[in-house]
Amino acid sequence: MNVIDIPVTVCIDVPLQLGESPVWDDEREVLWFVDIDAPALFSFNPASGELLRFDMPSPIGCVGLTHDGRLITGLKSGVHLFDPRTGELQLLVNPEADRPDNRLNDGKVGPDGCFWVGSMDQNSVNSTGALYRVTPDGQATRVLDNLFVSNGLAWSPDQRTLYHTDGTSSAINAYDFDPVSGELSNQRVLTTLDYEQTGWPDGGAMDSAGNYWSAGIYRGLINQIAPNGELLRSLRMPVQGTTMACFGGNDGRTLFVTSLTVEVDDQEQAGTLISCELDIHGTPAFKFGQPASGASH
Repeated sequence: MNVIDIPVTVCIDVPLQLGESPVWDDEREVLWFVDIDAPALFSFNPASGELLRFDMPSPIGCVGLTHDGRLITGLKSGVHLFDPRTGELQLLVNPEADRPDNRLNDGKVGPDGCFWVGSMDQNSVNSTGALYRVTPDGQATRVLDNLFVSNGLAWSPDQRTLYHTDGTSSAINAYDFDPVSGELSNQRVLTTLDYEQTGWPDGGAMDSAGNYWSAGIYRGLINQIAPNGELLRSLRMPVQGTTMACFGGNDGRTLFVTSLTVEVDDQEQAGTLISCELDIHGTPAFKFGQPASGASH
């Protein structure tokens, strides 16, 4: 393994219980992320250091951008649109009203302008999770089912491949993706990580060269994986509970990493938000209700 120690910055001094879902907002020039268990949504401004907190009524698994300045969020109570300017929280759809023991987990807006959001048993016992595609008019389609923890969503730069993980395995799966219809096909394994070395694959990110960045939770690593499945390098973070990375900043070369609170050598290590500067830039976040140029007919 090519493990690299890289200079990092701890961005915030507020401890996170379960930091997740960082997404760079290129219009506001802030990073959005969540603390699932707080439950709260945060925005961080790297230029000023300002941290804003928006409390949520139930556990919040993820956040994404929309075309109109609102945010799309995955709460235990369903998929909501949130306006940070007014505080208004509007239910769009609850895809799991029939699964009360689940909560929504990892979610991202896809190239098709839809919100792809997965779920999990909130007690981490049963494989009752699923992956949903939520359209701008509030229709939710169950795309994958019988998942333990739906996770790791990211799309290749050409928008033709979707990456996804399930918590029962250290495999990272790839699917052919239709950027217009959202149809998945040709499931295959990109790679199966040696989680004792790399950590368990958690959240995913994508760089402009098509490399997939997997957070290796409980090993404090961010693992860069080539499109052919080769593990290129692992960045060592100063925390063990790395949950997800995302690219952002003015030039797209800043890697932001969220983490959760873990116990290390009988000491509690608080979750936080970390950043580091890289030699490659990421792919920009898609926006709900605004299909990417490659996804238009």
